[in-house]
Amino acid sequence: MRPLRPLLAVFAVVAIYVVPAEAVEIKEVKSKGGITAWLVEDHTNPLIAMQFSFQGGAANDPKGKEGTAHFITAMMDEGAGDLDSEAFQAKRDDLAMKMSFDANFDQFQGSFQTLSAKRDESLALLKLAMTKPRFDKDPMDRVRDQLLIGARQNAEEPESISSSAWMVKAFGDHPYARESEGTVTSLATITQDDLRAMHKQLFSRKGLKVAVVGDIKAEDLAKLLDDTFGDLPDSEPPKPPAMVHAADKASIEVIDRDIPQSIITFGHDGILRADPNFIPAYVTSFILGGGGFGSRLTDEVREKRGLTYGVSLSLYPFDRAGLVFGQLGTRNDKAGEALTVVKETMKKFAEEGPTAEELAETKTYLTGSYDLRFDSNSKIASQLLAIQQDNLGIDYINRRNEMVNAVTLEEAKAQAKSISDTDKLIVTVVGKPVGITPTAP
Repeated sequence: MRPLRPLLAVFAVVAIYVVPAEAVEIKEVKSKGGITAWLVEDHTNPLIAMQFSFQGGAANDPKGKEGTAHFITAMMDEGAGDLDSEAFQAKRDDLAMKMSFDANFDQFQGSFQTLSAKRDESLALLKLAMTKPRFDKDPMDRVRDQLLIGARQNAEEPESISSSAWMVKAFGDHPYARESEGTVTSLATITQDDLRAMHKQLFSRKGLKVAVVGDIKAEDLAKLLDDTFGDLPDSEPPKPPAMVHAADKASIEVIDRDIPQSIITFGHDGILRADPNFIPAYVTSFILGGGGFGSRLTDEVREKRGLTYGVSLSLYPFDRAGLVFGQLGTRNDKAGEALTVVKETMKKFAEEGPTAEELAETKTYLTGSYDLRFDSNSKIASQLLAIQQDNLGIDYINRRNEMVNAVTLEEAKAQAKSISDTDKLIVTVVGKPVGITPTAP
């Protein structure tokens, strides 16, 4: 893949000020062919940003072929239709068009940006990439080599090792426990036919979600939706994985590595995004571990004791599971002390909950910083896509801060118990930790 760095300057002027979230006017646009998109018109600059996703992702990789969806993301600009890799990328660059893809466990996502004057040609090239990818052997071998480098790095990188081991401890043989970007072994086995089969599964109008922001009118977008996505099949998307909960038994796994620092990953079962208690849990988790220098864990582990440069804890909702997930790095000889402080802090937080002052300060921060998610066309499009994926409703932007402000101290204290359950804490440590004893397998 040819680098896109020279094109970044083209899109650096998308926004020069922060747009208040409540000022974002979202229109629902529906094409004659039945394709729906959310649109925010902004004619300030001659630019258009689009984010879109298809249902299904890395969780649908065939067993033993982990990394297939990720492989496809890297092949989408490597030739399509009658354009080979070099010709496709040359045309993309001539159009000053930006296109990229990403696959998480549950969605296959696309990002697209174009100048208004090149809109139709750029969208036609995007359509060609989605409907007629070539997956030629030479580009595929070159991309495979690049992906293998990443897989080898992941296999040696302590944070990645610890996180991956934690997911296996939590989910066992569920697809969420697999390596979404593949392993050296699995990437080596993926064939052109595997890519074609996965592409056929993922790229369907059913489950398609689209968000567009920028210099385009609703009536023009309605036609372009059919022009761009209309030739995709209307087939059923891949079946999602089964609902799953993280293991409900506390455990500690130590993975020996000759490194000076121990990486400690910790967490337990969490909450789904659709749960009515998600916003209270999110606000409460921010107080415990998501607020950087203002969080309980940072105060206790870093500020008071100097045991780490950084510690965090957040909610991670997948489509079919929810997690409370945290991580820190510390000197090997301080690992046992650091983990003890984490557990003690979480236990105290579960018993007492946050203070009224902590809750008020967190609400102020979360509501005040929300506008920063809307300071460019691309960010606005990303937010609109995420809201669609989570089925939060087209008016969510206007309701979000109200919901945050509505969280009561009683609700926060109740959620503190659910996100700080040390009796079910799963821990994986990579390094040579002193003072941490693994539990029996």
